[in-house]
Amino acid sequence: MLDVDSIREYCLKKKGKITEGFPFGEDVLVFKVEGKIFLLMRLDTNPLTINLKCEPEQAIELRERYEAVQPGYHMNKRMWNTVTLDGTVPPKEILKMIDHSYVQVVITLSRTIQAKLLPQ
Repeated sequence: MLDVDSIREYCLKKKGKITEGFPFGEDVLVFKVEGKIFLLMRLDTNPLTINLKCEPEQAIELRERYEAVQPGYHMNKRMWNTVTLDGTVPPKEILKMIDHSYVQVVITLSRTIQAKLLPQ
């Protein structure tokens, strides 16, 4: 089961300039790559919830596959999902979703940065 510490550690190991902070208040931990958000974690929910960027068609597929995956809370519902970490989504799948969110943000950055951060 993933928790705050394991998700934080996973995010901080990503390539590029990874930062964490609380720009929306003390209850929401935000991870950014090169200054752009790729994961938000609500610390005041039990079970824990995270918001992840997602390619729109894949976002719908994940919502249909898992009840714990819903349109992004306070986000663009087309491109963001809120995932409740209630144990119904396998941890391996959640890590894949985090990876996908990171890539979705990196592909919006300059080609120079993309070349450094994405596998060739």
